[in-house]
Amino acid sequence: MLGPPQLSDEERRRALAKAAEARRVRADVKEQLKAGALDLVDLLDRAADDQIVAKMKVLAVLESLPRVGKVKARRTMDEIGISESRRLRGLGSQQRAELLARFG
Repeated sequence: MLGPPQLSDEERRRALAKAAEARRVRADVKEQLKAGALDLVDLLDRAADDQIVAKMKVLAVLESLPRVGKVKARRTMDEIGISESRRLRGLGSQQRAELLARFG
C-alpha cells in the first residue's frame, strides 16, 4: 500500500497554504449565507466559476442558510434525492431547480 506522496518542503508549504485558503473561503461563504449577504442563487452561480465553492458539500451549504438546521437540511435532501456527500458541482439540473424552488 502506498503512503502519502513525498513532497519537498516548498511543495508541502504550498499545499498547506492552498488548503488554508480553501478553508477560509468556505468559512467566509458560510458566514455570508448565515448573514443573508449571499443567497443560494448567487452561490450556485459562483460555484460554476469558483472551484473552491464548487467543492462545498450541499449539506453544509443548506445548514448555513438562515432558518435551516441540520434536520431540515437532511430531510430536504432526502426528499429531493440528494446524497449527503454530494457537492455543489455534482448537483443535477433538476436537483438544483428543486433546491432553488425551496430555498431560493
